[in-house]
Amino acid sequence: MDAGALAEDWLAAFRAVPRELFVPDRIWPGVADGSRQTALVDRAKDPVAWRAAVYSDVPLTTQWDDGRHRGDGLGTRPTSSSSMPRMVFSMLADLEVTAVRDGGRALEIGTGTGWNAGLLAHRLGGGNVVSVEYDATVARAAVANLRRAGLEAAVVVGDGRLGHGAGGPYSRTVATCSVGDVPYDWVRQTEDGGIIVAPWGTEYGGEAVVRLIVADGVASGSFTRSSAFMRLRQQRLPRPPFAAYLRGRAWPADGVRSTTSLSPAETGGWLAQFVIGLRVPGVFWRAERYGEKADGAGEADGTGGADGGGAYTLWLYSADTASWATADVVPGAVEFAVVQSGPRALWTEVEAAFRWWDRAGRPGFERFGLTVGADGQRAWLDRPGEGSWRV
Repeated sequence: MDAGALAEDWLAAFRAVPRELFVPDRIWPGVADGSRQTALVDRAKDPVAWRAAVYSDVPLTTQWDDGRHRGDGLGTRPTSSSSMPRMVFSMLADLEVTAVRDGGRALEIGTGTGWNAGLLAHRLGGGNVVSVEYDATVARAAVANLRRAGLEAAVVVGDGRLGHGAGGPYSRTVATCSVGDVPYDWVRQTEDGGIIVAPWGTEYGGEAVVRLIVADGVASGSFTRSSAFMRLRQQRLPRPPFAAYLRGRAWPADGVRSTTSLSPAETGGWLAQFVIGLRVPGVFWRAERYGEKADGAGEADGTGGADGGGAYTLWLYSADTASWATADVVPGAVEFAVVQSGPRALWTEVEAAFRWWDRAGRPGFERFGLTVGADGQRAWLDRPGEGSWRV
């Protein structure tokens, strides 16, 4: 591939396991950064466009709203997809599947269309691949796709958080959905020296692929690159209604006013969100543009796109509904109005996290890491151990 993600040792698998055998007739192609989906492409109506989408380096949404959406338009939430090829092969490279000894086994969490399971089966042999899928309808389609490609893998319908202990231990474990909490069952089921690769992100936003090496019941390693995957269904983050925060009062309610010299727009990048989320647990945000309701009616999605393109208000919310804050962005301003309410001063926490990152030289994803043990998760910068913190 032009992007360089498809190494020579995966080229044979790419050719032997063509993506088109794993893509349904109706798809909604995404854009390369995973931020949105485009209009439906129906193979029966436009086979040329369908094939062009399949062999483009973009994700393809194959299910909306856990299968409830039936129309031609976009649904509310994409819930199953064929991941973009560049990310698929980058994660396989992180997994170092080519180094697995004969008889080594792989566990996949999130079967989806079955393409990734097919690539693993081509490399390791179908009897050495177990893939867990929560959605039974998606799992049946994946099995049919694998058979059509002449491949086998054990596709198990179940809760991905639990892995599949009966098939272990595994040399490699890979998640094709994002998590905010790496289940310890994945660590227990991966052998010493084995590798776990998973997209990981916080409630606040931002996400990156983490590569963990297992040793003595602990998995630890660095993040490798940014990512944007659908969340493991059992770890979807609930968003309280915005009305739960002001409790029927008009803004600023009981909020305490102050100002800051840090533009909230600077906190809106994908990497900045990732770092803030590492340092500020249990918080999410939205951007309120002029003309929107100031009382926050509706549901939060945490993806409002605080890009500084104009005037807007950044709202911060604690997951327990006890605290909130606003910070106004005005183009050209050097001071920005802040209002904070509740036991946590959320803007103060966010600003402190951002300035900590800034003082460190704004390190990228690859300088951060994660350690997962029986007692939970800890994040770190540059090296594990002293200086790590619980996430």
